Amino acid sequence: MNASRGNGPLIVKIGGTTLENQATQNDLWRSLVALSKSHPGGLILVHGGGKAVDRLMDRLGIKPARVQGLRVTPDDQIPEIVGVLAGTVNKSLVGCIQRAGGKGVGLSLGDGGLLACRKVAPIATDSGPADLGRVGEVTGGSAELARTLIANGYIPVLCSIGLDEVGQPLNLNADDAAAGLARALKASALVLLTDVEGIKGKAGNLIAYASPSDIERLIASGEIYGGMIPKTRAAAKVASETGSEVVILSGDRPEHLLRWTKGEPAGTRISSK
Repeated sequence: MNASRGNGPLIVKIGGTTLENQATQNDLWRSLVALSKSHPGGLILVHGGGKAVDRLMDRLGIKPARVQGLRVTPDDQIPEIVGVLAGTVNKSLVGCIQRAGGKGVGLSLGDGGLLACRKVAPIATDSGPADLGRVGEVTGGSAELARTLIANGYIPVLCSIGLDEVGQPLNLNADDAAAGLARALKASALVLLTDVEGIKGKAGNLIAYASPSDIERLIASGEIYGGMIPKTRAAAKVASETGSEVVILSGDRPEHLLRWTKGEPAGTRISSK
């Protein structure tokens, strides 16, 4: 797919070492700013920040807990997590965009009612239902504020903090947040920038294309595991529900993003076809 096709915005989710090593990623920021100006629907940057949260928890003497790759967020930890994601990490990314010549606006999913969220139900485990605490999921929303910002030349930089129906904060998986935005805005494509070049098979070969059924097969075989499970399932859901292409690319290789925008082979493309 050529990223210039389609009128919906391009949703780019950034994570992993790319998010950690912001100061060394100038080529990436410049590429994203240029893409935001050339793509008809503009660009939205979505981020998490799990490693930054882990460092804070370590300083506080708190050991993070995870269930099936998802962070458990107790009520007493949500203020610190909001501070890191909506504050420190978000504003540093806005700074990167500004430095590259773009107009970044830092927001959370709850700002302006961008997306509606709710607390997730306990998930099934071998030892019984597990409550993830203040962990949320997207339930809908029009993301109208994002459209307004893009129309005026801004790049929304969204952290994965949402608000529930009574206005209390929720911590969302950033891949799920990006997927929710892609559905709400009928995105032309969703790009997941991560630590790897894409999905790899057992022999270490890059899988260029995958369907939602391929994703489940690869999870069942153990080729997709850990944090890649929610990432690829979110990607498959977007592809199935919207028909938009989802691509997993290495955030540490900006040239891969440029190759993809030109329609050249890069990363793993996930589509419903």
